Amino acid sequence: MSDATPTGPWRTFLTEHYLPGWTAAQLADAAGRVREAVGELERSGQPVRFQHVTIVATDEAFLCVIEASSEELIRLACATARTPFERISAAHVEQR
Repeated sequence: MSDATPTGPWRTFLTEHYLPGWTAAQLADAAGRVREAVGELERSGQPVRFQHVTIVATDEAFLCVIEASSEELIRLACATARTPFERISAAHVEQR
């Protein structure tokens, strides 16, 4: 990965983490690591912000919604958190 600061308009991304055999507590811990990694990047001045997580323990999964200027920042956060993901998708969030 590049050390360059990714630039561009902010977009919303959805990360999908499927971790077979993991308990609800393990999923929550992994989600917390992603949240903290995003927070560290944000505090260092990177254009990224954690929005929320949904844990679906019965599916051994969690989904994170993260705003960032690039998918590369999301990948960096997940790598820093040592948390695998299935995919990262651009998402559209509708406000009610």
